[in-house]
Amino acid sequence: MIRQYELVERVKAYDPTADEGALNRAYVFSLKAHGAQIRASGDPYFSHPLEVAGILTGLKLDCDTIVTALLHDTVEDTLASLDEIESHFGSPVARLVDGVTKLSQLELQSDQTKHAENFRKFVLAMSKDIRVLLVKLADRLHNMRTLSFIDNDDRRRRIANETMDIYAPLAERIGLQMIKDELEDLAFAEINMDARNSVQARLDFLRREGGDIVPRILEALRGMLAGHHIRAGVEGREKRLYSIWRKMEDKNIAFEQLSDIVAFRIIVDSDADCYRALGFVHGAYPMVPGKFKDYISTPKPNGYRSLHTSVMGPESQRIEIQIRTREMHEEAELGVAAHWAFKQAEAGSDGKQYRWLRELLDILDNAAGPEDFLEHTKLEMFRDQVFCFTPHGDLITLPRGATPVDFAYAVHSDIGHTCVGAKLNGRLVPLRTRLSNGDQVEIVRSTVPAPSATWEGFLVTGKARAAVRRFIRSKQRKEYETLGRAIAEKTFREMGEPFAEAVIAQALPRLKLKTEVELLVALGQGNLTGKDFGGACFPTRRRPGVASRALSLMRGRSGATKAGDAAIPIRGLEPGVAVHLADCCSPLPGDRIVGIIATGIGVTVHTIDCETLVSFGDTPERWLDLSWDHDEADSSVHVGRLSLVVANEAGSLGELASSIAKSKGNINNLKITSRSAEFFDFLVDVEVQDARHLTDVIAALRAIPCVSSVERARG
Repeated sequence: MIRQYELVERVKAYDPTADEGALNRAYVFSLKAHGAQIRASGDPYFSHPLEVAGILTGLKLDCDTIVTALLHDTVEDTLASLDEIESHFGSPVARLVDGVTKLSQLELQSDQTKHAENFRKFVLAMSKDIRVLLVKLADRLHNMRTLSFIDNDDRRRRIANETMDIYAPLAERIGLQMIKDELEDLAFAEINMDARNSVQARLDFLRREGGDIVPRILEALRGMLAGHHIRAGVEGREKRLYSIWRKMEDKNIAFEQLSDIVAFRIIVDSDADCYRALGFVHGAYPMVPGKFKDYISTPKPNGYRSLHTSVMGPESQRIEIQIRTREMHEEAELGVAAHWAFKQAEAGSDGKQYRWLRELLDILDNAAGPEDFLEHTKLEMFRDQVFCFTPHGDLITLPRGATPVDFAYAVHSDIGHTCVGAKLNGRLVPLRTRLSNGDQVEIVRSTVPAPSATWEGFLVTGKARAAVRRFIRSKQRKEYETLGRAIAEKTFREMGEPFAEAVIAQALPRLKLKTEVELLVALGQGNLTGKDFGGACFPTRRRPGVASRALSLMRGRSGATKAGDAAIPIRGLEPGVAVHLADCCSPLPGDRIVGIIATGIGVTVHTIDCETLVSFGDTPERWLDLSWDHDEADSSVHVGRLSLVVANEAGSLGELASSIAKSKGNINNLKITSRSAEFFDFLVDVEVQDARHLTDVIAALRAIPCVSSVERARG
């Protein structure tokens, strides 16, 4: 365990201006606060914050960060309060400690929800001061080093998976390569010990067989560079076990096929020397095609800069070489911690330069809840990137597999919402097209925001998915509210009363709802029935004639209302929103329709003669009389279903398709339901404008000699 004076000496060695008194006070405060607490390893609990502080001194961090490391568990695990921390060490340290502290007092539904809520708070804190993340990563690193002392297997695996999913990618995002590598290896040992042992055994064998080949390659590279008068340091670094295993898995190759188990690093004085050294390396050794990457002109999102190449090097060995300056090397190893400007900056100033952190905040704003946020954050942590450009030449970095819609949301949420098309390198492409390195992407926009729920099937970035979900939720809620108001007005009419918001306000306590909007949304979703709503608004009265009205609608008796008589107009019939079309009868504009309220779904629209309605005869309160809000000039597309019997002869299918096309219809789907030597039975979904258009299509099909019969399908 580090002694008090040793910790102070470590900090003073790289920061002579550090507040020695604050370090001493924090050491004593934490020691007293944790008292006799013991860790699972049997060590005094105080050893943990002390080791965390020791890890951060290795990164040469400022005094406030080291003090925070000593105090980071005091509020959560002892009787100490944030007010005490602030009074003894100042508000900057108190904010940092609060950012790292978990929400232990929160009563949440599940461990997963609690973990997600903790992570949400942590992201908010580190967005204000990136040092929160540095302390948290050091905290997690020491916990992973002592993970083996936890007896519960499930808990150990949960912590290891969490480390792999969240904390190792976060360390990579801020350039802390050493911490990222160690976190991955420690988690790998817990999650897949057999694979780790297998890679270790092969690595040991390679070391025994290879002998002194690495020193010989180093000597050859040094000699080649010296011969061209380039002052450079050359070193070899063996890949970590998890990095080796992941590459074998990703590329589906054997251990023996790996060319970069040992990466050779050339460190020079300037950017110009990097490119000069690269030219001499490629001049001396054949380059492996497709293995050159220039991270100097296009740095990684975490600021990493270097040249990477693979060559057939000395002794015909295929080797990977990284070329960088000393400054780049320090940034590659220490990331954000390498910048003294950060260490001396005011709290919050540094985090703003990290685009990915701003994107996490965007996800936080758009997420429905903490678990939704955690899901999208994991998506945002993908390691492999593609580099694309806007038409103005701005570089946008995205996860591999991203689409133009992901690109649009990465630029700005408004651009994503209004995206209707995309041009890739000047050529129009589908929105689900996967982007490649170097693509120039131009987004085609509409004037009206219209994200589609189907986009979620191909979106990759958490930011884009969260934004689309938020838009769809907002649209759904508005649709439910509109439908709920129509249902409420209909209920008032049936009671013979004028619609009055004052009456609804009085009904809210009876329904245990807080606002009128909540009530209308519940009505629109079907979570609150019209019968219960009417009973709450008019508790002493009974709703008249509902059952007979529903039955008359279904049977088409003279008592049924005419289309549009006290009917609720519908529009925007998008599946999955408040109102959607029944598959059993495929209603079209022009059909007489009725709606059935389904709990948690909204309203399902049926044609008035649909046989399915019989099953709802006993629940008349779920019925709604609907009419189409359909403009003759409306060019929106609806799907009608046809049942055809077609002669089994050459060219019949072509005639069928041609006839539908000439009638300005479009085949959306086609299915053969049965076949014989003479005839085929088809179900065909045709895109049309309304019922009259479908009738025209049917008439045209009946005129074809090969069509034996055609009817509108039911069911």
